[in-house]
Amino acid sequence: MTPVELSRTVLHAVRRAVDEGELRVATLPERVRVAPPGPGGCGDYATNVALQLARPAGQPAQRVAEILRPRLLRTPGISEVVVTGPGFLNISLARAGTVGLVREILRCGSRYGHGEALSGHTVRLRPAREVRAVVQAEALARVLRSQGAVVHIDDHDGIVVRPVPAPVDPFVLGLDAARWALLYPAPHDRPRIDGEHLVQRENNPLFRVRYAHARTRALLRNAADLGFGPEPGPVAEVPSLFQVLADHPRVLAAAATHRAPDRLARHLVTVADALPPLLPAVLPLGDEKPSAAHRARLALAEAAGTVLAGGLSLLGIDAPDHL
Repeated sequence: MTPVELSRTVLHAVRRAVDEGELRVATLPERVRVAPPGPGGCGDYATNVALQLARPAGQPAQRVAEILRPRLLRTPGISEVVVTGPGFLNISLARAGTVGLVREILRCGSRYGHGEALSGHTVRLRPAREVRAVVQAEALARVLRSQGAVVHIDDHDGIVVRPVPAPVDPFVLGLDAARWALLYPAPHDRPRIDGEHLVQRENNPLFRVRYAHARTRALLRNAADLGFGPEPGPVAEVPSLFQVLADHPRVLAAAATHRAPDRLARHLVTVADALPPLLPAVLPLGDEKPSAAHRARLALAEAAGTVLAGGLSLLGIDAPDHL
């Protein structure tokens, strides 16, 4: 369930409560905002709709939330609803089956995880006059737009983007490594600008992410040479990979909400690190014929590569097919 679909679901629950006489509200909101939960919250998304409706309904916000809670729980795709604080509804989504998850990623392509959590919001970013601030603002703008926000980068007005500056010119590393060096650390951490970002070794997070993506593309080419392609199906061997892929929309929404593209960068490393156990079993060995299991593993590998490429693109970094 996407944030847009969840917003509509919450609004539908409000309408049902009004139609059934449990809520008396003269005018319903046109849209309900859902976003990643804040401090003290839980689940995948939270909404303050009960607080919005409390005064018009003449009831405490917690009572409004408790009226809406069972209606939301009866909705397919929602596994839990918890009321916290003065009346926030915290919603946990039912995890898509593994086959459905892979199909969804392949259907959406590089836009998997994009949503409308910040639809209707206009954000103005004002980067400090320093290279890391400019790179941070550009990446943040792409992440915010992925969640429906309208973003302007302005030299004179807006939210000031002022991370700890780079100690030296990062572009001696090249465009991609420079952007990674500036975006991977949290904004309050000092970025490290050195040749470690260029080495092709496992202790280089950027290399792990790009190499993992390149491996998935190589598998697709090799499978085509063997006469078969990806087809989503059951894969039992790598539950951790399914979990991090399912978590991608939440991470992307949180990166936008908290203005933290470094969260996306670290998540891509997590996806890359969850991929290797799958790879040896994707292609048939020896005289083995391609089977449904091989096609399903290939589809999962392609889905992981799609998430890696889409995430790198939001950071402004290339995802080469050969490395």
